[in-house]
Order: sequence, then C-alpha cells, then structure tokens
Amino acid sequence: MAARKPCARQFYPGDCKAQIEKFLEGYEVPEGVMKAVAGIVPHAGWIFSGAVAAKVFKCISVKKDPDTFILLGTVHTCGLMGNSLYARGSWETPLGEVKIDEEVAERLLDLPGGYILEDASAHEGEHSIEVQVPFIKYLCPDAKIVPVSVPPDDSHVTGRKIGEAVYGMGKKIVVVGTTDLTHYGAAYGFTPFGSGDEAKRLMRENDRRMIELAVNMKYAEIGEEAERNRNACGPGALAATVAAAKAMGADKGCLLEYTTSHDVMPEGGFRMAVGYAGIVF
Repeated sequence: MAARKPCARQFYPGDCKAQIEKFLEGYEVPEGVMKAVAGIVPHAGWIFSGAVAAKVFKCISVKKDPDTFILLGTVHTCGLMGNSLYARGSWETPLGEVKIDEEVAERLLDLPGGYILEDASAHEGEHSIEVQVPFIKYLCPDAKIVPVSVPPDDSHVTGRKIGEAVYGMGKKIVVVGTTDLTHYGAAYGFTPFGSGDEAKRLMRENDRRMIELAVNMKYAEIGEEAERNRNACGPGALAATVAAAKAMGADKGCLLEYTTSHDVMPEGGFRMAVGYAGIVF
C-alpha cells in the first residue's frame, strides 16, 4: 500500500525539526507526570497550538518511549459512519515515513462488536492526526502509529475497549487523542458572552469545565458537555482517549498547558479565539 501523503501542510509549514526544537526549548517534564499511558493534544496550526502538543509528546517520549501510538482523531468532515482505522502501510512526514503498526491495527479491527472498521479513505483531507505525526517522528523516531478517526457517538465505549485490548498486548503503547476546545467568535457562530475581557474570562471558564472532566476521568459526561456548551470540536476522540486511559490504569490526568489563539496572537480586544489544552494521563 502506498504511503499516505500529507494533505495539510498549511497547518505546519516550514522546517518541522527547527519548530519542534523551538517549542521545547528549556522545557522540563513535570515530576507529577507518572504513567503517561495516554494524552490529549490540540490540532490547530502549529503557530497557535504546536507548542502545547509538543510538550505532551515530549512527556510521553521521556516517561514511556512507546513502541506504538494509537492516534484517535477528530472528524471534521460529514458522512463518517464509524470509527475508521488506517490499517496498512505508512504515513509520510517532512521528517520521514512513519510505519503503521499493522499487528496492533489488526487487533483493534478484531475487537468484538465491530466497533472499529478499516477505512483509509476516512483520513483523506483530514488534518487532526496528520499534524501530530511529525512530533512522533522527531521524538520517537522508531515508533509506529495506528490512526483512527473517531466520531462522537458512544465513543467512550470504543475507548474503553481499546484500552482493555492494549493492556493485554505486551507492547509499550500509548493512546493520544486530538481535540481543540471552545471555538469562540462570529466566524464560528458562537458568541454567547459578547466581546471584551469578560467574554474572554467566560470562554476560558467554558474550556475549564471540559478540561476538568478530562483530568478527572469523567469520560461519560464529555459528549453531553460538548453538545451543551460547544467546548470541544473532538468530543469523540477526547472521551475515547480518557476512557482508554482509565482502562490502561490511569486514575487522573495532568494538565501540562492551556492557552488560546488570542493568547498566542492577540489582535486588539477579545472577539474570537480557540482554546487548546495538553493533557497527559
């Protein structure tokens, strides 16, 4: 099978190696990070959220040095019918190819109930996993990946089954899910707090509720929270990752960093922003 070629280089243009080194310059892995069986990363353009994602992958590389990353991606396109796995071949990155762990992929496809299906086409035109793979190639150059696109419905059940399966595989495997948080502003059709400093505070509070559900392992509440308050664009990937982490022995998450696009690149008074969190379990 031919390697999947990048389709979203506009999200991480330029020299990936130099950017990752800049993101991690002076960064020390917190002592409170213990297991590193799973993580949550944002998937916006690297200029906004790359530094947050880099810290998560750095912690995982130091604490776990995984053989394989199961990557649970947000779905930004319509029509995806279920959890869709890219099962064979490799993915190209600017730093070299990253192979699919076909053995682990087959194990996930064999999960009872048909929770995960093989569908490489679901990953065409989707950036949420692609923007993570250069971090893996740089920090864990021999690691393999298993990419799975995860829609919201009943995703925590899928995550639990993935975590249970991983627990018995005898490999160093981590599960990393992707989501951004509140998309605030007229461009996103979401302006319940108006504009200005108070709106920024309330947007951050909106994100805080979702972050607290994740770090406290309340995966069954994530979907309803996102539907009610629009504070995660990838609630399926988020809930599945937290449920997998729980099944893999984690009992709490560690928030490594939280920021917003407005914090990274302020443009006058607050009118719009997207939230980003990096979490390790």
